[in-house]
Amino acid sequence: MQHTATASSARSLLALLLSFAASAAGAYELPNPKITPGAINTQVTQDNLDSTICRKGWTKTIRPPVSYTNGLKRQLMRKYGVGNQSPKEFELDHDIALELGGAPDDPANLWPQPRYGQWNAELKDDLERSLNHKVCSGKLSLAEAQKAIRTNWIKAYQHYMSARARGNRRQ
Repeated sequence: MQHTATASSARSLLALLLSFAASAAGAYELPNPKITPGAINTQVTQDNLDSTICRKGWTKTIRPPVSYTNGLKRQLMRKYGVGNQSPKEFELDHDIALELGGAPDDPANLWPQPRYGQWNAELKDDLERSLNHKVCSGKLSLAEAQKAIRTNWIKAYQHYMSARARGNRRQ
């Protein structure tokens, strides 16, 4: 009887540890809302999409210079607890993407996103382009896109990206 209780307790402990390990592994896949709550560019509105985020090349005109972002990237990597890793393993990413009206140089909108792993910077970039297309074609409001990506970009990816796009990406 005691053997069964011990085995059951061990299984419960193992499940708890595996759950913790899985959540810890994914801890850097999403921005920490206490450090990076997201910030919007107040110059971008639903009424001026054609002259801002829907205009080809617009994000290049507002992207902060590398001279600013390099130092901030290292600072944010330390805040996120990955300061001992190579900066090349991370992209300094906008929580709310520039092409969705995110604030370009506000540290509250920037975080060190992993370039590798299941939910990486490249996948988020795909989502950002897709949401921009949906906003610019009138299929989604700017506010809805901003909320979806700021709240949990992984869930937004799973919701807005087609199964075909997700399948093509894994190949």
